[in-house]
Amino acid sequence: MTDVLARRIRVARGAEPADLVVRGARVVDVLTQQVREGDVAVVGSAIAAVGAVGSLSGAEVVEARGRYLAPGFIDAHVHIESSMVAPGRFADAVLPHGTTTIVSDPHEIANVLGVAGIEWMLRASEGLDLSVLMMAPACVPASPLETSGARLLADDLVGLAARHERVLGLAEMMNYPGVLAADPVELAKLAAFSGSLVDGHAPGVVGDELQAYLGAGVVSDHECLTADEALEKVAHGMMVFLREATNARNLLDVLPAVSAGNARRFAFCTDDRVPGELLDDGSIDALVRMAVGAGLDPIVAITLATLNAAEHYGLRDRGAVAPGRRADLVLFSDLGDIRPDVVIAGGRVVAREGVRVGGGGAAPDTLPPTMNVAWRDSLALARGGDRVKAIGLIEDQLITTAEIASLAPGSSAGPDPSQDLLRLSVIERHHATGNVGSGFVQGFGLRAGALASSVAHDSHNIVVAAADDHDALVAARAAAELGGGLVVASGGEVRATVPLPLAGLMADRPPREIADQLANAEGVARELGCKVGAPFMALSFLALPVIPSLKLTDQGLVDVDTFALTDVFL
Repeated sequence: MTDVLARRIRVARGAEPADLVVRGARVVDVLTQQVREGDVAVVGSAIAAVGAVGSLSGAEVVEARGRYLAPGFIDAHVHIESSMVAPGRFADAVLPHGTTTIVSDPHEIANVLGVAGIEWMLRASEGLDLSVLMMAPACVPASPLETSGARLLADDLVGLAARHERVLGLAEMMNYPGVLAADPVELAKLAAFSGSLVDGHAPGVVGDELQAYLGAGVVSDHECLTADEALEKVAHGMMVFLREATNARNLLDVLPAVSAGNARRFAFCTDDRVPGELLDDGSIDALVRMAVGAGLDPIVAITLATLNAAEHYGLRDRGAVAPGRRADLVLFSDLGDIRPDVVIAGGRVVAREGVRVGGGGAAPDTLPPTMNVAWRDSLALARGGDRVKAIGLIEDQLITTAEIASLAPGSSAGPDPSQDLLRLSVIERHHATGNVGSGFVQGFGLRAGALASSVAHDSHNIVVAAADDHDALVAARAAAELGGGLVVASGGEVRATVPLPLAGLMADRPPREIADQLANAEGVARELGCKVGAPFMALSFLALPVIPSLKLTDQGLVDVDTFALTDVFL
């Protein structure tokens, strides 16, 4: 290490050439909120010097020719599993878009495989060009109203942080009702990470409840729904992550909260994005473009995407173009429409013109099978009345409404596509308990067939939305036979699949291949009448019982507002 430091000093003083020089750039200085012309010299993985144009030399030269040079982007909160590809493949998708560091919460795989799943994610992300940092999953399961594959307690989480320096703190404390009720299990986790980073998850939590949540030690939130909510949270000391996910598009609603006086209290996160969106729209670069397009100053937007996230997580080695910082750099032509031309990560060029340089590494080893289902002969629901509570889907949002629907005449409580009333089922797939939660959902528009997924946040049981109970069972069984995945079925036959054999969440395949399979499945769903743009992502969040108002788990229909199970029938 001393040899590297000595060489870095010699390069900075002009005594010898650097390993790499970016020459003739307009450097975006997020530390002073200025742009200045200069060269940047890199030794190994770090910046050695930022000097005047033409003042630095290197063995490898990247000619900027007046393009802008900014720090690599940081995703402040993301679930790799939602990309449906293993960590190395995820890196291939986001690096060309300028995201060079992510703070990942592996609670998806943790809900399936516990500590072993997290350890696998750490191995699979070791040594990538993408810096993958992690938070210890706080809520496995997310609530006591569902059945997960594993259960993590405070000692498990502390052990992870002690064993792995890439584990920075406690991930999103999703069970905010449990915190507000002073649940001893949740308080033990918060106490174990007292004085450390504890990320939050508190949609719509304001007033006295917000004060209580913050008093428990939570320091951030990515679930804000309005600018007023974000302003209140920032005023009380929270860091707010502006989120734009595939099924949770909140950035433009919350962005008006950002001002010159409070901009350092915000960062960007993608949370959950499907592979096609990552490849075609982008990662954090897409959020920066959205914010700038909505009127945010470009340098401020870049600061949110870099320095703010770095400082929140104590990453003093990155987030700015300055000597001694990690050489994660993004070169682009237009400050008003940031689209990376060259991406440098750890001192190496890792992407040019949107094309990954190198990469494509396979996952280190396989995972055990995770489909253990005690099947029923039918998913039909016995009639218990003429009116039912139905989950009202809101497209592009994680929140739902609580609707009342009248059943069609008949002996069973079947789906009724004529009024967009679909059967919703959640089938436990970890312990063969035979649990099946049954309910109804409105908003998909499906006229026939069924959609099934083993991606069902956060316990990841099999979730099915169906216009026909028989097709629901066909789709669910097909998802299990794949070892996990997404399925469209109609007329008793499987019409499209997306195999996800890694914990029923991911595949070790190129992201474009998975994106194409997903696009095909979504196309078949549209042929069956589905009107939701990202139907499988929307479906997956209908099983998450910590976001209002109604959700369904394997244990039954959940009224999230009262945090209790509720009857389907009125």
